[in-house]
Amino acid sequence: MASVVSSKRNGEGVIVEMQMSDTEALRLNGHLDNIHVVAEQAACIPTNISLRGKNDATKYLLIPKSLRQGMVFNNEVRCQKLDTDSKTIFVYVIDKAKQKQ
Repeated sequence: MASVVSSKRNGEGVIVEMQMSDTEALRLNGHLDNIHVVAEQAACIPTNISLRGKNDATKYLLIPKSLRQGMVFNNEVRCQKLDTDSKTIFVYVIDKAKQKQ
C-alpha cells in the first residue's frame, strides 16, 4: 500500500508526494495519467456477495441500492484485483459514455 509523504496546495489543486513499494508502482503498468487514489478506510457502504448455482459456484458482488441511481447496466465493465497481505480489493470501472450494442 502507498502512503502520502507530503502535500502542498498550489493554484490548480494539491501536489501530493507518495511513497509506495516497487510492486505497487509496477501495477500501474507505466500509466502515469488519470490515476485515482483510493483509501481502504473510505469503503464504508456495506454490501454482500451473492452465491448462486450448483455448490454456490457462481458468485456476484452486489452493487448496493444506494449506489445504483442513474446507472445503465448495459455498459462495458473492466475490473482490477489488488491483493494485499490481509485483503483483496476489487475495482470496477464502468464507462458512462460507452454502451454495449
